[in-house]
Amino acid sequence: MKYHKLKAGETTGTYVMESPVTEADILQMAQQLAMSRLSKGRTLTEPKHVISHLQTLLQYHEYEVFALLLLDSKHRVIGFRELFRGTLDSASVYPREVVKVALEHNAAAVILVHNHPSGDPEPSQADRTLTTTLKDALNMVGTRTLDHIIVGCEGCISLAELCYL
Repeated sequence: MKYHKLKAGETTGTYVMESPVTEADILQMAQQLAMSRLSKGRTLTEPKHVISHLQTLLQYHEYEVFALLLLDSKHRVIGFRELFRGTLDSASVYPREVVKVALEHNAAAVILVHNHPSGDPEPSQADRTLTTTLKDALNMVGTRTLDHIIVGCEGCISLAELCYL
């Protein structure tokens, strides 16, 4: 991973600043680091780390974003794809397009993810209904839905942990 203002430190996982950085630089670096942690071939073993990376990627958007974390049969990352962007409080999500992307990437499993720009990650009835609709559509083509993570700056909520899956 390369950052224009950072270089690798002597200890693994540490970095040394080469010049002053702004808050925007730090946010960009955090997002790049989170993306690298969700890059192709990485095995997902710690749900809390995955959730942390997803929060880093989506919590600062001022509009709703719906994305898929695509996984192979051993839960290694195939890719992370933002599929839909919406407004301050909603995004139109089309099950046909979600299934199409899962099939195009030959995903055995997916993690659904979207953000709440309000900051409150509490799932709405529409979120729960969408989760069921997408899970059913993906099941029809043999793709498992492992979770639906809702991201907000106040935290993240896993619909699997709430027993909605």
